[in-house]
Amino acid sequence: MPFIDTAFTAIQDRLGTEIGVSDWQTVDQKMIDEFGTVTLDRQFIHNDPARAAAESPFGGTIAHGFLILSLASRFAFDSFPNQDGQVMGMNYGFDKVRFLTPVPSGARVRGRFVAKDIVRKSDSQLLQTSAMTVEIEGGAKPALVADWLTLAIFA
Repeated sequence: MPFIDTAFTAIQDRLGTEIGVSDWQTVDQKMIDEFGTVTLDRQFIHNDPARAAAESPFGGTIAHGFLILSLASRFAFDSFPNQDGQVMGMNYGFDKVRFLTPVPSGARVRGRFVAKDIVRKSDSQLLQTSAMTVEIEGGAKPALVADWLTLAIFA
């Protein structure tokens, strides 16, 4: 049986179940500042701790939502098992991204993934949809939820 068939069956058998949980990542002010510089988003709620503490409802700076979303690649690296015969994985996009809770500077976040769908795109490609939840350590609600589409390419 080709590797792609084995991977398809393995993922199909796990639909609705947790694939994995990443390690915790600290989102510190340096990371937030660097993200703001690279993306040209220097809004005070992200990059001015004194002003954010005085003027925002958050009591200090918060991470950019897109910064937290961009950590998905790191979370996936920790969480997705390698499939036999897979030569690469690619980001295929997101559906239904929702930013639910701001992430304060200094907080730790991690990704949690549940297998949602699998489609055979060709003899060498599987398109997997995973429900991704980004949790904030000690938080009652997640930072974000999204359906993430990834393409697994096989030799």
